[in-house]
Amino acid sequence: MKTLEILTPEDKEGIDLPRLLEDEQNAAGKKKLYIESYGCQMNFSDSEIVASIMREKGYATTSSPEEADLVLLNTCAIRDNAEQKVRNRLSAFTGLKRRRPDTTIGVLGCMAERLKAKLLEEEKVVDMVVGPDAYRDLPRLLDEVETGQKAVNVFLSKEETYADIAPVRLNSNGVTAFISIMRGCDNMCSFCVVPFTRGRERSRDPHSIVAEARGLFEQGYREVTLLGQNVDSYKWEDEAAGTTVHFANLLEEVAQVHPDLRVRFSTSHPKDITDDVLHTMKRYDNVCNYIHLPAQSGNSRVLKLMNRTYDREWYLQKIDRIRAILGEECGISHDLIAGFCSETEEEHRDTLTLMDYVRFDYGYMFAYSERPGTPAAKKLADDIPEEVKKRRLNEIIALQQQHSLERNQQAIGKIHRVLVEGESKRSAEQLQGRNDQNKVVVFDRHLFRKGDYVNVRVTSCTAATLIGEAVLPA
Repeated sequence: MKTLEILTPEDKEGIDLPRLLEDEQNAAGKKKLYIESYGCQMNFSDSEIVASIMREKGYATTSSPEEADLVLLNTCAIRDNAEQKVRNRLSAFTGLKRRRPDTTIGVLGCMAERLKAKLLEEEKVVDMVVGPDAYRDLPRLLDEVETGQKAVNVFLSKEETYADIAPVRLNSNGVTAFISIMRGCDNMCSFCVVPFTRGRERSRDPHSIVAEARGLFEQGYREVTLLGQNVDSYKWEDEAAGTTVHFANLLEEVAQVHPDLRVRFSTSHPKDITDDVLHTMKRYDNVCNYIHLPAQSGNSRVLKLMNRTYDREWYLQKIDRIRAILGEECGISHDLIAGFCSETEEEHRDTLTLMDYVRFDYGYMFAYSERPGTPAAKKLADDIPEEVKKRRLNEIIALQQQHSLERNQQAIGKIHRVLVEGESKRSAEQLQGRNDQNKVVVFDRHLFRKGDYVNVRVTSCTAATLIGEAVLPA
């Protein structure tokens, strides 16, 4: 998920086209891997695991598919639009396959898991289909392809966490990194395909997570994001010691790696985020004051149809609790779905009034897209006309733009600690980074560099960006 104040479906399901990767310059004599990632942060993290596995097989990474011996698309299945982008990309690789018939093309991830061997029939250019829990099997599957066979492994594991694999940091800015702390999801939201494509929840050994965070800090990284489909349900039981580590405990351990290592996490589920997590955030200055808390709808009947296991009142009480413990400045973002099955105009307005109550900093907003195999597809009619879905979505987006601007305007005149991530997209004379609330801040570069912490006084803003000036020492 990209860090944007306003995200449309086209933004969130965007493609990650790799830039120069860390071992590309030392690839002479090696086979080459090209990998593209689609969808959520978890897919980007998984691609780094895949690159590590293939490095052991003797592959170096490349940013050009024309140079690659192995082309992999790590896919998303959460919306039809995401799958269509992958299919369009595979069509584009038909010419590549014609020019270089020995190039192996594989589809990884959630779309691979959803369609399984059927994908080989539908997309003739594909040689290999590999689900999210089968990446260790990639070398064997590749050997199978090299004998002239098609290869498939979509086995879902109850144990796999890839905890022992050191990810190759792809497309890295050298400052921020993802750490996967758990896999799968036990929340059977009726609209969601994730439990069927990523399996049941299982948590990673906390010692390996802390060690990875420490190693990243020693390599110069200054921010980590702890990833999971639902991080708040993280739970590791050490039977020998008779202890249980919950997410609040893990968050504290990672925060203690170093005061200059910023810690973020995503995603939280409203039913699971606890006061212990909120108090841990308050206790450690390096745990960012920001929570992504998907609402999905502002109406209790619709939430029940979605099987979200909370109602409107529960969600708003959780927001009140966050504000009470962390203050009004805590950044809060959302996911919202427009036009879910049987949603009425009044229920749509409940979503708008929920937004007015919370005043989210930004959000991820989508029109409902029915996914085959989900409980909603089996039991509920997708009965809202597309033009109504689009109109409701536009109303949600317009309101969020208003709220984003209002929230950003509250930052004007205040000093924010910003971690520099690189040059501004518009000018090499400016730098950009993010503040505690996960908002992009742009300011003149002076002598600052990537990885520096800079105090910036905000002087103006848009709905998407804070603009300021560095507070220089006297």
